[in-house]
Amino acid sequence: MSVQPKSDERVFLVVVDESPEMRNALRYACRRAKRTGGRVAMLYVMDPPEGQQWGSVVELMREEARQQAEEVVARHADVAVSLTGQPPSIYIREGKSRDELSKLLVEDRSISVLVLGSASSGDGPGPLVTAFTGKSGAQLRIPLTIVPGALTDAEIDAIS
Repeated sequence: MSVQPKSDERVFLVVVDESPEMRNALRYACRRAKRTGGRVAMLYVMDPPEGQQWGSVVELMREEARQQAEEVVARHADVAVSLTGQPPSIYIREGKSRDELSKLLVEDRSISVLVLGSASSGDGPGPLVTAFTGKSGAQLRIPLTIVPGALTDAEIDAIS
């Protein structure tokens, strides 16, 4: 389901999860992509199966996790299509979000902007924002845009 961007297109990558702030990051990325003639890419990272399970049980767990990932991504991809008029590039991986995100940024040189949402709760900005504004930020070869989770759609529209 991945669409290859043209070499001169800006690609805005959003890490997809079920957090409320992700919705803001996606909206911002879609609006910026539409305005700049770019594209949106979405990364969903599945947690690896835990524990010492039998091979067939692990595969069943993986299959169920993949199905859930595809459902979540499809829902958000529909939003991206409605906002940009184009299908997003989609990446589904298994592992730790920070590690898989770092690997993808090395592998896919067409990604030009990483867009993350910052949590609006008092629990801190979120693990990826914390990682990439800290030590892991030195690994980034592209700009990082952090969209505050407390912004309204109108506020996002005004700044994007």
